[in-house]
Amino acid sequence: MKVKTLIFNFTCDDSVKRTADKLRGFFADRFGEYTLIHQHLRDNGLLYKAPLIQYKIFDGKPFVLGINEGADILQKVHEDIEYLKIGHTEYHIKEKTIILRTDYFGSVKNNYSYSFITPWLALNEKNYDKYQRLGSWGKKKELLEKILIGNIISMSKSLGYTVPEPIKVNIEKIKEIPTKLKGTPMLGFLGTFSVNFEIPDYWGIGKSVSRGFGTIKSWRVKS
Repeated sequence: MKVKTLIFNFTCDDSVKRTADKLRGFFADRFGEYTLIHQHLRDNGLLYKAPLIQYKIFDGKPFVLGINEGADILQKVHEDIEYLKIGHTEYHIKEKTIILRTDYFGSVKNNYSYSFITPWLALNEKNYDKYQRLGSWGKKKELLEKILIGNIISMSKSLGYTVPEPIKVNIEKIKEIPTKLKGTPMLGFLGTFSVNFEIPDYWGIGKSVSRGFGTIKSWRVKS
């Protein structure tokens, strides 16, 4: 299926040293009328679908990504952003750039290879315990591959895409990396994987993608 991706880049007067959840907080405070910006419903419940607006910070540079309806919202609000307040620090914006793409999302015949460029949060409390009990790397790899397939299926459902054939994932390289989610220590993963599925660059996979986790980028197509 074709999808719309909007990438909103900021060049600020200083390097941003805070995490992407603080960037998300700024947008939520500034544009709270848009549910997709913060994922909270009016009754204080959560919107349980893959976030269509994702906040990221790469090498000190803020970056917001919108998918489909999320891209439409970012197009509406981008002119109203004159500064960024991330945490307690206010940043002057020197330059704003928008990239609007038409991407493909879905099953493909060839395998695409991707790198995680921000930590992938694969494990919840239940499968974290299971992962730690598995003795061999082979069994851990198999569990992570199943979780990654589940992440792709969940994302597909949120976008209204029916996966027409089995998803086959091969984790090529992976390493554990300590990280934090809202101040809580978490186990994340960085590495590469291949899959018979096309996912647009800079989308997030897994838990807390709205806060910048699990961001991927393609780097090779296998025949």
